[in-house]
Amino acid sequence: MNATSEPDPKLKEQDGAHDAADGAVLIPHDVVPAISPKLPVPLPPELPRHRRLLRRAVILLLLLAVGAVGGAIYWLKYSEPSLPPGFASGNGRLEADEIDIDTKFAGRIAKLFADEGDMVKADQVVALMDTRDLEASLKKSEALVLQAQRTLDEAKANLVQQQTQVTLAKQELDRTSALVLKGYATLELLDQRRQQMAGAVAAENAATDKIGEAQRALEAAMHDVELYKVNIADNALFAPREGRIQYRVANVGEVLPAGGKVFTMLDTSYVYMDIYLPTAEAGRIRLGSDARIILDAYPTHVIPAKVVFIASQAQFTPKEVETKQERDKLMFRIRVKIDPDRLLGHAEIVRSGLPGVAYVHTNPDAAWPPQLQASAPP
Repeated sequence: MNATSEPDPKLKEQDGAHDAADGAVLIPHDVVPAISPKLPVPLPPELPRHRRLLRRAVILLLLLAVGAVGGAIYWLKYSEPSLPPGFASGNGRLEADEIDIDTKFAGRIAKLFADEGDMVKADQVVALMDTRDLEASLKKSEALVLQAQRTLDEAKANLVQQQTQVTLAKQELDRTSALVLKGYATLELLDQRRQQMAGAVAAENAATDKIGEAQRALEAAMHDVELYKVNIADNALFAPREGRIQYRVANVGEVLPAGGKVFTMLDTSYVYMDIYLPTAEAGRIRLGSDARIILDAYPTHVIPAKVVFIASQAQFTPKEVETKQERDKLMFRIRVKIDPDRLLGHAEIVRSGLPGVAYVHTNPDAAWPPQLQASAPP
């Protein structure tokens, strides 16, 4: 065999069989891709140890500073002054009594003189209803009054006339009686005079009754006039108290039924806050006890108040409890009201729904701490 000759195909098949038996896969040299060696990725230079520690310390200090500032802001905004013995406190919202301004009669709104947010005085006209029908009825009743007055005047004139007839009949009866005694007149004439006298008296009594009827008719007509005037006046809607218009429910031109709501206003003379206290504190509070209110909107302003209501039943647990643990869960509603004199001249700053804290005296002998001393209105 020549050294440069091609290998025997049979030998190649035997070599491939041996390789397959060994689990190796033979890949032809012409299909093997060229694979370049994987180069290592360069890493950033590592900082020195002291610089890493310094950076961590700076980040930690920044986090501590942010936490301290946030805690200070939260404490200044939400912290409550510490209370000595003899006081209790609770969170609540400032409220003012709501008053509905309604119509007395069914009718159409003619004019509105107030709107939401306006301050109104007591007895200020805030709306007018259409009263043209009532005014027409009033004119009719006034005409009936004039007619009844003329009827009464006629009845009085008739009575005067009948009284003269009675006087004349009495004089004729007296003269006839004297003539009969002397024999110059007959008994028949005397009977006629007596009948004339009785008729005149009856006519006088009838005229008197007519005056009574005319007087009552006049009074009835006058009452109708007064009634229509009252109804017309009641169609002018007034603010019953000084306060702020909170809602305007209806508008000009709307037809409302009797009792239809036009405005809802806040009575700024009755401003209060309801709080809830546990049994141990609520049981030591009495009606009329001193109180203080601090609103979140005015944290430096301390408002004096009085306890005006203490609930007779618990609010958050069943009415009947048997264990002390359950009794400790009882919460009673306490209402503290701001003195109305305190609100005079400051109604414009009263806002319903402002959150705050109320402090209540549980021991009348305890003195208010300096941070809860009453201050001047803002």
